[in-house]
Order: sequence, then structure tokens, then C-alpha cells
Amino acid sequence: MSARARALAVCTALVLALALLVTAALAPLPYSVAYPGMTANVLGTDKGKPVITVTGAPARRTSGQLRMTSIVATGPDASVHLPDIVQGWLRTDEAVMPKEAVYPVGNNTEEIAEHNAAQMRESQDTATAAALDHLGKSPKDVKVSLSLADVGGPSAGLMFALGIVDKLNGDGTGHDLTGGRTIAGTGTITASGKVGAVGGVALKTQAARRDGATVFLVPRKECADARAELPQGMRLIPVSTLDGAVGALKALRTGGALPSC
Repeated sequence: MSARARALAVCTALVLALALLVTAALAPLPYSVAYPGMTANVLGTDKGKPVITVTGAPARRTSGQLRMTSIVATGPDASVHLPDIVQGWLRTDEAVMPKEAVYPVGNNTEEIAEHNAAQMRESQDTATAAALDHLGKSPKDVKVSLSLADVGGPSAGLMFALGIVDKLNGDGTGHDLTGGRTIAGTGTITASGKVGAVGGVALKTQAARRDGATVFLVPRKECADARAELPQGMRLIPVSTLDGAVGALKALRTGGALPSC
């Protein structure tokens, strides 16, 4: 092969390689990019309406905050490309997640919103059941309604349950569970009070610190993820059950021993 032919072959190969790189960079990939989302104080109000309303039993006036946390992610129809993924890997306030992990059900925004709303309703029901069971109160006598707009999914279950306990009983000695602090957290909950993992905790701790929280309740199984990008000034408390979470908040107020990640 002549020198000219070899040079032409090399140039052709380089052009093809460059074309492949450009194609890879521009091709949509099956990932979503997530960011710290909103937080909401379940002891407060949302759009002018109390998040927690109790009937059939006296409700306490509380101080401090119990903030549920969330993440936001690129939509199911959004195109995520290689540069977006590289940026997500490099930034501490972004996370790259498989699209099916973020949107496991539904093929469009409407279906996903409906699924998330159903999960939120179920989460509210189980949170109420768990809180009343913890307090030994009958759901026939005590009714709890929960209202939090524009939030879906099951991950606020733990904070809903803690909010109900605080509204009805505080720490059991006349004090608030929060001890006047701004406490955030995440975790699913079952009617029997077991706390489950949720995902996205490293982003949720950032959202919590942004909104003033100094303590974060995290499902014990997600301690490592929560520590990965823990904001300065944020204390992690791992929990596995509602009883354990209540006990930890009591210890936090009184200066007792606390579990750690």
C-alpha cells in the first residue's frame, strides 16, 4: 500500500471514529438525571391547609419541624445524552439513575403521575395505621386525614407517621418529638411500623440541609448512600422501625445515646 493510500485509510478511520463518538454523544440513553427536590413540614400547612388533621382526639400544638424530602428527575420522555450522564457523575448535586428505577410503572407522564398518587395515598393510610398502633389508639375513634399536594410516591411514610405521633402524643411527657429542631427524613413504612429503603437519599439530605434541617432520619440499609455526599452540619440517625425512630428523637431531645450510621 502506498503512503497516500495509508494516509487515506487513517483519515477514513479517524472520520468514522469521530462519527461514532458524535453519534454516541447525541444518542438518547435509558437514564434519568435526578436532583434535590422539595421538602415539606408535615407538622405545618400546605397551600393554606394543615398537612395533618386529627378528629376524635385532641391534637397538640407543636414546635419545630418534621420535613419530608423528595427528589426530582428528568421526565420519562426526556432525552438524556452522554454529556448529561458524565456531568451527573461529576456533580454532587446530581445523580444518574436507570430510567426504570425512577419510573418503574407507566409509559407516559399521566400514567406515572396516577401511579405515584396512588402510592402516596397508600403511604398515608399505612402511616396512619402505624402511628395509631404505636400509640395504642383505635382507628375507629381517631381519624387522621393527610393533605400534601404535588407530591407522589411512598417515601414520606415515616415522616407522616412521626407527624401523627407528635400531633397526638408528642414524646409522651409533654414535649415535642422535635425538641424544637428542624428534622428531616425519608423512608417507607408498613402498617406494623417497619421502615423501608427509598433511594435518592444523598440528594434528599442536600434538600433537607438547604431547607434548614440539621438532623436526618434515614433507613438503616441506606446509611452508606446517605454518608456519600452528606452536607456539612447534618447529623444522620438510622432507623428501622417507627418505635425506633420515636425513641431516637426522644434521646436526641434529652441527650441520650443515639444510633449512628
